[in-house]
Amino acid sequence: MIETAAPSAPPGDAEFALTRADFERIRQLIYQRAGISLHAGKQAMVYSRLSRRLRETGQRSFADYLGWLERASGTAAEAEWQEFVNALTTNLTSFFREEHHFHALVDDLRERTGRPLRIWCNAASTGEEPYSLAMTVVETLGASAPVKLVCSDIDTKVLQTAQRGVYSTEARGLSPERLKRHFMRGTGANAGFIRIKPELARLIEFRPFNLMSPSWAALGDPFEIVFCRNVMIYFDGPTQRKVLEHIHAQMRPGGLLYVGHSENFTDSRDIFRLRGKTIYERV
Repeated sequence: MIETAAPSAPPGDAEFALTRADFERIRQLIYQRAGISLHAGKQAMVYSRLSRRLRETGQRSFADYLGWLERASGTAAEAEWQEFVNALTTNLTSFFREEHHFHALVDDLRERTGRPLRIWCNAASTGEEPYSLAMTVVETLGASAPVKLVCSDIDTKVLQTAQRGVYSTEARGLSPERLKRHFMRGTGANAGFIRIKPELARLIEFRPFNLMSPSWAALGDPFEIVFCRNVMIYFDGPTQRKVLEHIHAQMRPGGLLYVGHSENFTDSRDIFRLRGKTIYERV
């Protein structure tokens, strides 16, 4: 269940009033739309992110904005619902984050070599994780490996950044060797930036996907490997179980599920058994 403790009040000089009722309504809506169980102490974050939507849509209060959002219909309404979800999702990432997973992935790729592989990264964010996966594939199996990476996120704006594949030269997690091998350096007006090389980009299909969607079959053929890291921490127990069951159905027997360092699914050992450090095998 969503927590119901009273949140702290917004600043007294706030541009818009965010009442307790407004905040609870927002919590319910993001839970229904994205499965996110929003902590009661997140009122300041909600105000900061959603007040931008009020300004851009010309609404005078959170109550007006939420009422308009719930009453609206058509393409414009769906676009604003997406903006609502985008505003309230968190995107914290870097290249080769939780590096031990990529060492384990090398071993798994070698064991599965010689046949086409499908890998799903379902929290693509701004692209660092998908491209880390692609670099690992190329370094392990070569640029012509029969591997397809499906990389999704609920936030459409971060996916646009991921598809561009352009980052600062100061991006965390990249060794000089990988910078040289996998990236092109910008010059002139693009100095200080790097772009992913085409051999990596060709491996990846970016697409929006909501883990609360009823249309999981649209993901296509089963996956051998799934990266679902630091996603479930935003879900309550029943939602976690529901998502795990869907992931299980989208994987081949013996496939591997990589999860975040603070996520533990031993209560779902009937569908996933622990294989390594925060790595589960599909039963």
